[in-house]
Amino acid sequence: MRLLLDTHIWIWWVTGQKDLPKTEREALNRTAEDELPCISAISLWECQMLHARGRLHLEMPLDSWLFQAASPDTVEVLPLDVAVIVALDQLPRTFHGDPADRIIVATARATNLPLATHDRKIRRSRAASIWKP
Repeated sequence: MRLLLDTHIWIWWVTGQKDLPKTEREALNRTAEDELPCISAISLWECQMLHARGRLHLEMPLDSWLFQAASPDTVEVLPLDVAVIVALDQLPRTFHGDPADRIIVATARATNLPLATHDRKIRRSRAASIWKP
């Protein structure tokens, strides 16, 4: 099953952080054996911002980490394209004010992919189908 990873899920998965529950990690690993998970292109920018602000600590330089974590062998990076912008325009005005989260949810809607996220605002909004491992 194809699915879209929210930025934090992607980071937790590829870095092995314990923030990602074992059951979810195992389910993601099994899913990735059949079909690579996807991330929105905006997640690359979010990682850069987290790193620049000192909120993402990596064992290697950011550029090396990004190339490895976003490699075509790890995930499929989905573009910010016309379909995503149309889906973005169709989100309720009251939905989540964070632009990156809005783009990620719009990407899930435009591609009809379930979203793996722990973001409470996104989950409560029901604006996207949420992945259930």
